[in-house]
Amino acid sequence: MKEVMHQFSIIFHQITHQRWAWPFMEPVDVEGLGLHDYYQIIEKPMDFGTIKRKMNAKDGSGYKNVREIYSDVRLVFENAMKYNGEKNDVHIMAKTLLEKFEKKWLQLLPKVAQAEREKEEARVLLEAKRAQEATYAKMTKDIRHALCDVDEQLKNLKEMVIKKCRKLSTHEKLALKKNLSRLNGGNLLKAMSIIHEIDPTFQHDAPQVDLDLDRQSDFILWKLNLFTKEALEDQDKAAAEEMAVNHNVNTEDQKNTNKRRKL
Repeated sequence: MKEVMHQFSIIFHQITHQRWAWPFMEPVDVEGLGLHDYYQIIEKPMDFGTIKRKMNAKDGSGYKNVREIYSDVRLVFENAMKYNGEKNDVHIMAKTLLEKFEKKWLQLLPKVAQAEREKEEARVLLEAKRAQEATYAKMTKDIRHALCDVDEQLKNLKEMVIKKCRKLSTHEKLALKKNLSRLNGGNLLKAMSIIHEIDPTFQHDAPQVDLDLDRQSDFILWKLNLFTKEALEDQDKAAAEEMAVNHNVNTEDQKNTNKRRKL
């Protein structure tokens, strides 16, 4: 569209620099010329100076497209022909320039139509993209809510199962105590928080925590039992991955050392 506007500005420059363009460069001096009936005949006055200022406007008040400028240029000539008789010099000047302008416009018109099609296609694509993004955003939101609901249902189900579970045996309590001792700092804090959530009187953030498993409810013990098993699985998995990385690094270092020795 910018290229079309540029080409139209060239046409406008050519028309306004014709030797007969001078009567149309500024607004009609209605009072100075004593044209008392001018505004009764001409509904919308227009001139090239006004058009040029609007074409160069940077405040958003300018023309939106080439067709708007084309209409105003035609209006300049149509007003002059409408107010002045056919034999009047101004009428003849306006008619002559209008014919020249229309010929140039017809040459530019295919490019105008092409630019308009491209602009419309871009607008449609943009709207489709925005609609798609809105759909994806809604789907993501719905999925997030659904997952939250599932998590809540699983949590409730897990707690329901735990409440119906039997008491931990002495052997299982010893295993739980051992598992708790194997937790890293972060997971140990989470374990203490689990107890505090169920039993707010438990001082989980005290400088020294005294955890007596025999004094905890079966519900707490089963929750701790499930948590420690899952946490230790994650810890062991992370440790194995770290060991594999270190092994690969050591192997690569050894290869480099052997290469240097051969050299």
